[in-house]
Amino acid sequence: MTQLASAMKACTKSNSATPEDLIAEGCFISELSNSADDSDVSIARARLEPGKTTRWHYLRGTGERYVILEGAGLAEIDDLKPHHVSAGDVVLIPPDAHQRITNTGSSDLVFLAICSPRFTEAVYVDSED
Repeated sequence: MTQLASAMKACTKSNSATPEDLIAEGCFISELSNSADDSDVSIARARLEPGKTTRWHYLRGTGERYVILEGAGLAEIDDLKPHHVSAGDVVLIPPDAHQRITNTGSSDLVFLAICSPRFTEAVYVDSED
């Protein structure tokens, strides 16, 4: 078995009472797993209301993946052509890539935001003009 350089210990985490917070970026976030005892990755559930767009931003030194669970949207990353996304799609966002997502549907856009290494406030940079 390979030894990993992580502080992760075997456990389960109950998220039945995880609060959902409206963040300055413009979406609602529920942190499902984000702690120093698992510094390799963080997982948050994001919810964006119909017609809303998150602020342009990037994560310094942190890669992110969006796993779309419900709804439809338009993902924008750096200079790439915007891509329509829906349930089952995965959006790969390299570290330091400017990004935003728009809910183009009539119901909430719900996705997992998986960051590696784990998300901290120190890596978030708002790049809205």
